[in-house]
Amino acid sequence: MDELFAVVGPTASGKTDLAIQLAMRVNGEIVSVDSAQIFIGLDVGTAKPPASVLACTPHHVVDIVSPDVQWSAADYVQAADTAIADIRARGKTPILCGGTGLWMRALVRGIFEAPPIDPEIREAVRGELATRGPEAMHAELSVCDPVAASRIQSRDPQRIGRALEVFRQTGIPISTFQAQHGFQDRRYRLLGVAPRRSRADLAVRIEKRVQEMYAGGIIEEVERCLGAGLRRDAPGLSIIGYRDVVAMLEGRMTREEAERATATATRRYAKRQENWFNHEPDVEWIEPTISIDALFTRLQSRERTG
Repeated sequence: MDELFAVVGPTASGKTDLAIQLAMRVNGEIVSVDSAQIFIGLDVGTAKPPASVLACTPHHVVDIVSPDVQWSAADYVQAADTAIADIRARGKTPILCGGTGLWMRALVRGIFEAPPIDPEIREAVRGELATRGPEAMHAELSVCDPVAASRIQSRDPQRIGRALEVFRQTGIPISTFQAQHGFQDRRYRLLGVAPRRSRADLAVRIEKRVQEMYAGGIIEEVERCLGAGLRRDAPGLSIIGYRDVVAMLEGRMTREEAERATATATRRYAKRQENWFNHEPDVEWIEPTISIDALFTRLQSRERTG
């Protein structure tokens, strides 16, 4: 079974820097596992590495879809498989890096085949998300699929919409399909690590990142998108950070309130990510200050004992 190195974990934990250093150590390239970095033109709020870094350490599955496109875990798996095969064909080592746990799990262990959705149902759900809002739709999901609702944030229109589409199409909760699949295919053998930071340390790093986002031009990014005709509820503008800027530009928040809302949502997201990776048997928590030589030695030992 093909093996994959991975540096994953909560946002702002320092995983990108570790992955880049590891890539330089093993002649590798990065395969992103980040559901926000896929969007073209959304750079500041998704913390994409600068061009200087990308020139030295190529990143794949980044900047590949328009912000108005809704991507699924299945779409990600297809793109990641292609990137991994390409990297290996050139004699290099692929390294997963990111914090979207579901996508990582789908890539490594497979994904259930969701039933096809009638266009009428898909359009109806999207229309209701736009008019009723994700919180109201999340409340509906809590009734028909409480298991899925407990896993999905109330302001995540993409995943809420997908779960409701499946239920309306089949009458069966999406969580039932997922449980039946069980993610047991084992498509790759994962050798994963995650830098563990205290909640207090992570909160400080998140606060700093949010301040850098606003100083670095996230408002201007959103203004450009809206000026180009992108819907305010497009998938790219519905992610953490961008949705608060949209609210600010529409006068529903002050800048201070938007920054505070983004920091709060990011801390909550980081906590969910930590909980997720706590339950990933192939991910080992490490000190964020570990040397790359020590990290590589640890990964090599896991290769030998696998």
